[in-house]
Amino acid sequence: MIGISPKIRSWESLRKENIKIIFFGTPHFAEKILKEIITAGYSVVAVFTQPDKKFGRSRMMKKSAVKELAEKKTIPVFESQNLRQEKAVKEIMKLRPDLIVVAAYGKILPKSILEIPKYGAINIHASLLPKFRGASPVQEAILSGENKTGITLMLMNEKLDAEEIINQESISIKKKDTTHSLSEKLADVGGRALLETIPLWISGSIKPTLQNEKEATFCRTVKKEDGKIDWNDPAETIFRKWRAYKVWPGIFAYFTLRMGKKRLKLAEIEMEEKEDIGELPGKVIKYKDKIAVQAKKGLIVLERVQLEGKKEMTVEEFLKGHKDFLGNVLV
Repeated sequence: MIGISPKIRSWESLRKENIKIIFFGTPHFAEKILKEIITAGYSVVAVFTQPDKKFGRSRMMKKSAVKELAEKKTIPVFESQNLRQEKAVKEIMKLRPDLIVVAAYGKILPKSILEIPKYGAINIHASLLPKFRGASPVQEAILSGENKTGITLMLMNEKLDAEEIINQESISIKKKDTTHSLSEKLADVGGRALLETIPLWISGSIKPTLQNEKEATFCRTVKKEDGKIDWNDPAETIFRKWRAYKVWPGIFAYFTLRMGKKRLKLAEIEMEEKEDIGELPGKVIKYKDKIAVQAKKGLIVLERVQLEGKKEMTVEEFLKGHKDFLGNVLV
C-alpha cells in the first residue's frame, strides 16, 4: 500500500452496505473484481458495460461477463454507447453513487460523470503505472519480456491512465504465463487490493501520489494482423507473441497450397530456444520425434494447428492430410 496518511477517520461508522457503488467494466477480468465487491457486502446500485457483441464463427450475440453476473445478482445494467449524453449523466445522478469503480470498461469516463460520486472514481489498471498505459497492458508486459507486472488503483480524470495513484500491487510473470493466466492472477490481486483500499480511501487514510511522466510507456489496442509471425524473429520472441495473443487474435503464418496461400494458426506451441538446425527461417522440419519451424534463432515446436476454414487439430493429424507440410516454408 502506498501513500498512507497517519490521520484516519473511523471506518466503522461507514457501513459497507451504505456505500453505494456504480461499477463500470466489461470482460472476465472486470467480472471477477465485481464479484469481489458484491461478496464483500457493498451496495452495487448499477453496472455499466459494453453492449452485446457477435461472437465466434456462429456470430451469435454474446453478453459481456460483467452483464451476465449483474443480471444474476439482479443489479440494474446500462449499456450506454455515449456517456457524454445528458441522458447517461442524469441516470447516474439519480443513483447518487458514493463511489465509481472502473475495471477494463473500454471507454474514458467524461468529467461530468467523474464529478458525481462523493468519493470520486477508482480505476483498476492491469500494469504498474506509469508503465504500459493504454488498452493492452497484460499483452504488452508479456511481449516485452517483463518478469513482473501488477495492478494500479488510481483516481480517475479524463487523461488516459495518467491519474494519481492510491495503491499498487506487483506479481511475478512466469515463463509460460499467457494473457489469460496472467489476467486471472491480476484480477484476483486487483479485487483484493480494491477491498483493502476502499475503506482506507473513504476514511481519508490514503494520500494519492503523482505518476512520474518521464517513466511513462504506452500500449495500443491489439489488432488481428498483430498475430502475424515474422520467422526472422528469434524463437523466444515468437513464443512471447503466442503467450500474449493466444486467446485473441492468435498467432499465424501462411501455408502455401496448390490453390494458393492459406492462413495457418499455431494454436499450441513450445519453444526450443537453444536448438538451431540452420534451416531457412519459416521452414517446417522434423525435430527429434516432433514437427518444428525454424526461427532466426531457435525452433518453434508445433503441437496443435488450425488451417483457415478448418477445425483445430494436432500437428500429427494435420500431416496426414497435408503430406507436403514438411519442407514447406511458412511465410
